[in-house]
This record gives sequence, structure tokens and C-alpha cells, in this order.
Amino acid sequence: MQKRCLFALYSFILIFLLGGCGQEPHESKDIAQRKESIVEKSVPTEKDETPEEGKVVPSDLSGLKAHFIDVGQGDSTLFQFSDAGEDFTILIDAGNWTGDEVIQYLRSQKVSQIDIAIGTHPDADHIGQLDQVINTFNVGEVWLSGNTNPSQTFQRLLKAIDAKKVDYYEPRMGEQFEVGPLHIDVIYPKTISEQDNEESISLKLTYGDVRFILTGDATTDDELKMLQSGIDVKADILKLGHHGSSTSTHPHFLREVQPAVAIYSAGLNNTYGHPHEEVVNLVQNSTIQLYGTNVHGTVIVETNGKDFKILTKKDGTITPSSSGNTVKDEVKVEPAPIAGNCIDINTASIEQLQEIMHIGPARAQDLINLRPFSSVNDLGRINGIGPARIADIKSQGLACIGG
Repeated sequence: MQKRCLFALYSFILIFLLGGCGQEPHESKDIAQRKESIVEKSVPTEKDETPEEGKVVPSDLSGLKAHFIDVGQGDSTLFQFSDAGEDFTILIDAGNWTGDEVIQYLRSQKVSQIDIAIGTHPDADHIGQLDQVINTFNVGEVWLSGNTNPSQTFQRLLKAIDAKKVDYYEPRMGEQFEVGPLHIDVIYPKTISEQDNEESISLKLTYGDVRFILTGDATTDDELKMLQSGIDVKADILKLGHHGSSTSTHPHFLREVQPAVAIYSAGLNNTYGHPHEEVVNLVQNSTIQLYGTNVHGTVIVETNGKDFKILTKKDGTITPSSSGNTVKDEVKVEPAPIAGNCIDINTASIEQLQEIMHIGPARAQDLINLRPFSSVNDLGRINGIGPARIADIKSQGLACIGG
């Protein structure tokens, strides 16, 4: 049976010289029931709308599961649902390049195919295992923002897309897609300019009456641009931007979304201090239920399109903590190997860092003191490194995050 999905609106062309990608038709596979032990929490929801004309009536829907996977200091979300005997799977981000948690979790859920695999932006903690996903599972198409990164992680992803001849697409603000009974609105970005975090693919996913918003690592400024676009951002479940960092979750954005539940993905005792204290306070003071993978493990939202409940791998309570944003004392770092021509700015020695354009001895030490960095653009935190110099550094192609 051919899937009732609207996937390709245009001819999919890789701007990274990956043109000509196609895909053979594939059969859908049954997805087995999840068997892991979990703690169940019911979440009351208030629904005031009547189904719009032409909208799928929630009683006609089978169940949907949204898995906010515990991948440590990274990000990965899996949507699973069925319609008329057809199974659908959407993966948004794929954890850090240093592990294989996403692959193992997909296998534990008996996933054999993925209809859409989305990398919200090219940072290694979001696309880290996406090449493994493409090489391991039958992937229908890949969505990326169009921004690039010199890291080996990103290059491996491009090679996997090319080798497997997977369809490729760059979604833009205002586009809408129907994947079976799931409606997807693209709420960001409208255009791209190599601002990786800021131009994360941001989506609103609607299943019956239940709505999810995921914004990758988009910043507060970008959240305000989403509001200015006039797109309806009201949702029941909000995935907090940038792992619960204070760079995301603008108070006005949170008020407009009006979520019943907020979820973030962060590693236990991570060096970034995620989630930041001000975000935790903002969410909890807004009487929004807060879940985080560093406390609860994998968080699952189950819905029939009308009501939903939250399932967690572990029980726990999130409390405000230090933001961890204080500047570190001088750090001594052992030399790290360079993969090809890529210098990982989070692990390289002071000598290796000076191979990067505009990074002399003093700035190399500043860089080490300010680590870790979430992207090459994040080098702007170093005194004297502005947008023009970051552009030079990215053009040189030596600096990267991850390997």
C-alpha cells in the first residue's frame, strides 16, 4: 500500500554537490509495542477548540508516541504512529557523534524504516549519529536546514545521503506537510545565512487536537521572529530550545505557546549547566510541567489525538541549579588528534588551535578557558572574534565541533 504522505513538493537537490539522489519504494514494517519499564504520569489537558472542517476527528486516530530520547548532552526525538495499517516514523535529530544511543534505541523499538530523518542544524550533538541512522535503516528522505559545517561529522552525513541515494529537502517557514494523519508546519527558518543554531529547523506537529513544537537550538531572537511571522505557535508540548539554555525560551514565546508540558534534552552533570536556572524558574513559575532527560531519562508522550499522558524511564524532580556560565580557570589540555584537516575546538591543544585563522596564543588560551563551544559560530564569545572573523574561520575549514 502506498503511503498517504505528501513528502516531495519540489525536486530534491543537494546544494552540497549531492545532486541526483533518489529512492526505491519500500515496504512499511510493523513496529512492536514498547516493553521497557516506565513510570506513568497523567497530564490533564484543556481543549477548547472544535475540530476544524476537514480536520481528522481524534476518535478516528490510532495512538502516537513521541519519544524524547535520553542521548546525554545531545538531542533526538522519535515520532511513531499508524494510519489504516500503515506505520510512520519521523526522527528529529540523532544525538552526539560520540555514541550510538539513537541506533540502539531505534532497534529497541523495532524500527526498520524511517520516513523522514531531520537534522535541525549541523552541530555534532544533533546530527552526530544521523549518518549511522541512514546506513542502518531504510530512510525515505532527509531534511536539513541547508547550513553547512566543516566537521567530519557533517561530512560523513553528506556521504551517507549520497551513498544511500536518499531524497533530500530543505524546509522553509510557511510550508506545510501531511504525513498520514500528522500535520507538520515549518515555523523556521525563512532563509539561511550560515547561522547554525539560530536557523535551526523548527516545527509544529499536530496530531488531532494535540500539538508539539520543537525548535532545535533556535535563540530567543529567532523565537520572536517566529511570533512576528504570524504563525500560530500554540502547543501542548514544547521541546525547550538549546537543551534548556538561557539563549532560548523567551518569556513572550513561552506565553504564546502556552504549553501544558515542557521537555528538554541534556546530559547528567553536563559542563554547560543545562538546563539554566532562569529557564527552569520561568517554566515552573508558569505552572508548566517540566521534564528533562538528565533527570527522567527518556520521556515519552502518548496521545490518541485528544488527550495525552507522559511516561518517563525514571522518576525525579527538576530543581533550579547554577547556570554554570562562570569563566573557568586556565585549563591544561593534552594534544588531541586531528581528523583529516578538522581541528576540534573543544579538545585541541593550545598549539593546534593556533593553526586556525585569527587564533593566536592569547586567543587560543581564551578559547580553552571558555570551552565548551556548541558551534564554530559560538567562537564569537572570544574577545576580538566578530562575525567577519568567524566567516574567515569557517571559510578556512579547519575549525569544527566533534570529529
